[in-house]
Amino acid sequence: MKDIKRKQISLMNIQYKYFPLSLFLDDAEKLGVENVELWGGAPHFHMEDMTYGEICAVRREIRRRGLNLVCYTPEQCVYPINLASNAPDTRRRSQKFFENSIRAAGELGAGKVLVTSGTGYFDGSNREEAWKWAGEGLYALGEMAADYGITLALEVLRTDESNLVHDLPSLLKMLGELNHSSIGGMIDTIPMALAGERPAHYLEALGDRLVHIHFIDGAPRGHLAWGDGVLDMEGYLEELDAYPYKGYLSLEITDGRYFMDPSDSAKRSVERLFSVIKS
Repeated sequence: MKDIKRKQISLMNIQYKYFPLSLFLDDAEKLGVENVELWGGAPHFHMEDMTYGEICAVRREIRRRGLNLVCYTPEQCVYPINLASNAPDTRRRSQKFFENSIRAAGELGAGKVLVTSGTGYFDGSNREEAWKWAGEGLYALGEMAADYGITLALEVLRTDESNLVHDLPSLLKMLGELNHSSIGGMIDTIPMALAGERPAHYLEALGDRLVHIHFIDGAPRGHLAWGDGVLDMEGYLEELDAYPYKGYLSLEITDGRYFMDPSDSAKRSVERLFSVIKS
């Protein structure tokens, strides 16, 4: 690799959810990973149940180990969070949830917050309305993020998670309509692969508006440790290196097979990446 560097690798805590956050942070430090992405869920960081002091304590624990928090990712792919919901109460709750997420990210010192479009009914009966509600909500969040100096990373979801932003064309359409400097696009390699897409397609279409990547193996579904899936991970890296991509590559390992021993999946993935990325 000529341009992709080890300092672009980030480790995420979601597969550590049955262990203390301290184990995740200790592992990241031991593995030589400079960056972390914080999944916002219990028991690590369920923002809605935390005091200001508790949020600051997490920030101190990250910094004490010399780690850089590159993205805050609140849990949002399950009810009751859906910016595009047909229910006004759910939309209001979701908007407030993301607003508080931006505030929390500001306190944590995170430069990015991951957001998703939500979804309409899968029968398509309210898709036009759902698209409008998602856009309105995201734009308002972009305005708030700009005040905090934060970039929103709009993630492409699988088609069984959203019928709104679920591939490159729909991401481009939403970003084009939003036209907001504080909102960029991001890849998750699993939805990307399921859509028949590759990093080069996103890089060619988005350029520097590609602000973040969840870089994980799959079969092709699942969020697997490196080497446990069938995706062309080294080929993806070569495309990112050729552009070159300057953002972070975050290891979002979520499959249940790793929950009993999250340290092993993190270690194998980081070591495999570092064997390809030499510097």
